Amino acid sequence: MEFVVEVDRLKTVMRRSPLIAANRLENDAEHSWHLALMVCVLAEYSDQPIDVGRTLQLVIVHDLVEIYAGDTFVYDNEGAKGQVARERDAAGRLFALLPDDQADTFHGLWEEFEAHATPEARFAKAMDRLQPTLMNFNTGGGTWHTPGVTSDDVVLRKSVIQDASHVLWHYAKRLIGLGVARGWLAAATDSAPGELAGGDRNDD
Repeated sequence: MEFVVEVDRLKTVMRRSPLIAANRLENDAEHSWHLALMVCVLAEYSDQPIDVGRTLQLVIVHDLVEIYAGDTFVYDNEGAKGQVARERDAAGRLFALLPDDQADTFHGLWEEFEAHATPEARFAKAMDRLQPTLMNFNTGGGTWHTPGVTSDDVVLRKSVIQDASHVLWHYAKRLIGLGVARGWLAAATDSAPGELAGGDRNDD
């Protein structure tokens, strides 16, 4: 019960992604719920069969460590330098609140997500990268307006989607391309606005 009460703090960890339905930023708990629903809706697009129940566990657990470690903004290169150490320390502290058997289980789920070596972890990670893309596109750019961020940066950080689903990666690239074409995202210096919008035929 101490763990259950403690993880209520996840609702106070703010992310940089804007909500589509309200003029504010989302918190980690809202993000995790959205990923869980996306798993249920989009699981059929996984390139490999996945255990939906286990994938749901992964997305629900994956950000709990941010209660102590904080959210690291995806385009914060400086903050990312100490992210792994911060989150590992946080995982040890948080999961220690559980009985030993559950602590091992939850820690294992968190480690599985981070390693993204299983089909379930790859799909969970894909949802984690696709969801903010949807938020940004449907709010006229969102975090894409961060100074210095270009379409190359976005593609680089979202490319893990293709490890789980070529269909969803094709879709994500189309949104990124449309974002450039509509002026919501700076184009990379070596690409023309809208270049991504048509998609890569190899990803069909």
